[in-house]
Amino acid sequence: MPSIWKLRSEEELPSSLPILAAELGITELLAEILWNRGFKTRAEMDFYLSPGLRNLCKPTEIPGVEESAKVLVDGLAAGKKFAVWGDYDVDGITSTALVKTFLEARGFECTHHLPNRIEEGYGLNIPYLQKLSDDGVELLLTVDCGITNNAEIAAANEMGMTVVVSDHHLPSDELPPAAAICNPRLKTLNGKEYDCPCATLAGVGVAFMLMAQMNRLLPGEPADLRQYLDLVALGTIADVVELQGHNRILVKNGLLLLKEAKRPGLAALKVVSKYDMFAAIGAGQVGFGLAPRINAAGRMGDPDKALKLLLADDMETARPIAKELDALNTERRAEEDRILHEALAQAEEQSRPPHNRVGLVLFSPDWHPGIIGIVASRVVEKYYRPTIILCEDDGVIKGSARSTREFHIHEALTEMSDLFTNFGGHKLAAGMSFPAANFEKLKEGFDKAVLDTVGPEPLKPTLKVDKELPLEKVDYVLLKEMELMQPFGMGNPEPVFTTTPVEIMERRPMGKEHVKLVISDLDKKRKMTAKAWRLAEKLGSNLIGSKMRFAFSPKIDKFNGIPTIEITVKDFTRKLE
Repeated sequence: MPSIWKLRSEEELPSSLPILAAELGITELLAEILWNRGFKTRAEMDFYLSPGLRNLCKPTEIPGVEESAKVLVDGLAAGKKFAVWGDYDVDGITSTALVKTFLEARGFECTHHLPNRIEEGYGLNIPYLQKLSDDGVELLLTVDCGITNNAEIAAANEMGMTVVVSDHHLPSDELPPAAAICNPRLKTLNGKEYDCPCATLAGVGVAFMLMAQMNRLLPGEPADLRQYLDLVALGTIADVVELQGHNRILVKNGLLLLKEAKRPGLAALKVVSKYDMFAAIGAGQVGFGLAPRINAAGRMGDPDKALKLLLADDMETARPIAKELDALNTERRAEEDRILHEALAQAEEQSRPPHNRVGLVLFSPDWHPGIIGIVASRVVEKYYRPTIILCEDDGVIKGSARSTREFHIHEALTEMSDLFTNFGGHKLAAGMSFPAANFEKLKEGFDKAVLDTVGPEPLKPTLKVDKELPLEKVDYVLLKEMELMQPFGMGNPEPVFTTTPVEIMERRPMGKEHVKLVISDLDKKRKMTAKAWRLAEKLGSNLIGSKMRFAFSPKIDKFNGIPTIEITVKDFTRKLE
């Protein structure tokens, strides 16, 4: 869907910008990009450009970390059998791996439970809590879950367990009755006010900070926590949290560990993802290469396979598991294509008269519950409407919701919480389950909630652009400085520029959906390759000679071993002004 192009900032640049750039040793263009993104002082720019671990917030600045670490350390000292309960996605699996490997390094055994998405759903459940209790577990830590499991934690208390909740999701009105809770999103806890400097941490980031605090309290030689940053980077990138501030520090340093490939499971995962074992990879390659293969295990039913990979001691153990996850990911992609085809057909019908729905609710009983979240994102990408995708299992409907920036989906679902057996999420994504009898009420209520918030007119996405940049200004100096801005992701988007008017010189398809262009500025001084993903239909075969403008991000293509500059097309327009 074509976007409205909007400059990231329209404020007048300060006259001091060249001095700032000179003091920091960067070009004025990079200083301008940073200033337009809200970094107004030398100190702010320097903090952004130098994301060292020395600048990381203290664990005790996170609400509840100090109390949670003490409860866990006291429990271990008392000899209580310890278990960690994670989630079945990458964030939850990496959190679980981090806790288990840290405790092992400090000399403690730790059992675990990762719920089967299809059989158990998200979060804690009483039958498996009972199983852990029957196995002698007395001390339980939740990671990336638990903040809304009030009834389940009350049941665990009745079983004699001491429960500590480590989570980053939004809490409900009442906190669970755990022995301790740590969550960076909490504003108050145990009568104390918090203004957490790292409120957007992923679940694995919270688990890392909790283990750092335990590391200080446990007797004996402390572990080097830096060795776990590869897991933190993987989980943080996969969970699509803001890559700003402290998340950026964790991910930037974790990516360096991913390059070294010292963890056998991640080394094997890089290889099956078609990367060299020791290649430097960015957040995009983690998000689209490594993370989906870890996620595939949980999405298709058994997250323990992915955990075994991350815990593998050697490549001999890791390789066959990585290959199995790769095969599961191929199976997942085929199922995703099938569901997407059916979901898009429903979305097209609901978007047209007589329905004209601004909030889409799409349903088929046989859609896979582990895949509907991905499909919901693809539907929002195409139609730019808040979307819920649902499937059914034994009379219970399960759903995943994705939204646009204009509509806070968690707040909307909270207003309909009486319909749900269980739900949770945040502004842009949520999940829920409810009796099949409530389907029509949800469908009508959701569309009304979207209508009341954003109005009847179809929304149109806005593409924020950093600057107009002629092709002649796209050079290796710019690409080198863009590396300083890595890792890119939500909250720290890759710079997007707009061309001056250009002419299409060549067009060549790449598969069915993609196209490769050669473009030139109008005076023919600079030609450049442009790749447009999923735009082959819109950029048709009659383009040669056309004059257009593109929104783009520059790249270095190393195909055939010869680095060349090209651009990746984000959007296009035939309007030349």
